[in-house]
Amino acid sequence: MKEVSVYVLSDSVGETAELVAKACVSQFRQSRNSINVKRFPYVEDTSNIDEVISLAKDDQGIIVYTLVKPEIRSYIERQIKIHGIKGHDVVGPIVSSLQLSCEEDPINEPGMVHDLDEDYFKKIEAIEFAVKYDDGRDPRGILKADIVLVGVSRTSKTPLSQYLAHKRLKVANVPLVPEVDPPSELFKVDPSKCYGLKISPDKLNHIRKERLIALGLNDDATYARMDRIKEELSHFENVVSKIKCPVIDVTNKAVEETANIILNDVLN
Repeated sequence: MKEVSVYVLSDSVGETAELVAKACVSQFRQSRNSINVKRFPYVEDTSNIDEVISLAKDDQGIIVYTLVKPEIRSYIERQIKIHGIKGHDVVGPIVSSLQLSCEEDPINEPGMVHDLDEDYFKKIEAIEFAVKYDDGRDPRGILKADIVLVGVSRTSKTPLSQYLAHKRLKVANVPLVPEVDPPSELFKVDPSKCYGLKISPDKLNHIRKERLIALGLNDDATYARMDRIKEELSHFENVVSKIKCPVIDVTNKAVEETANIILNDVLN
């Protein structure tokens, strides 16, 4: 079976062009083992291109490239045409279309996709952090967190933690109940990182009753009784007064509203 060479050129790492090339190779069951994909990263000048052009000319190879610098891209386009080589620009046509649609000139800087990747991984790290340190599961997370949420049960601590995690903030949340002493870490962390989530007794009573009904339980359980709720809220007030942290009334607020208050506070 005929051997085929695919030369992948990039002015960055070259992962994008290589993935595209390999995705195409995967479509050929009988030939895929005879197609060799060779990556040439960090192409910075025309001498690098001349080397690959020479190789592709000798073995009738195919060139696939992601070159964002216009002068380098123009050079390889000319050489491909002069030598009659099969060549495919992966990013150029898309960048041109985006330029027309956005009415903005591209920055033409290699490696920018890795900045996006870094942002993505920061978000994933924050989401995993929120899961790991949800509901006071491990108090060690309190001192590692960017934000610490404190409140009684059903004050939207978990969804708020996840929402803020998508903004790349590491959030730990701590439930407060009168029978359990708050973790000592809560009094060691910078109070400006902590936010107490306050709620009215009537609203909490309604939320807890709805929760019990959703679980198929009797809505007059201790968890939803007004005397118990007032006891928990009193304990909450005592704890946050000791921490001296900001308190947000979440009674009639959506998660997004509470998150925006925290984000504006953090950013300012």
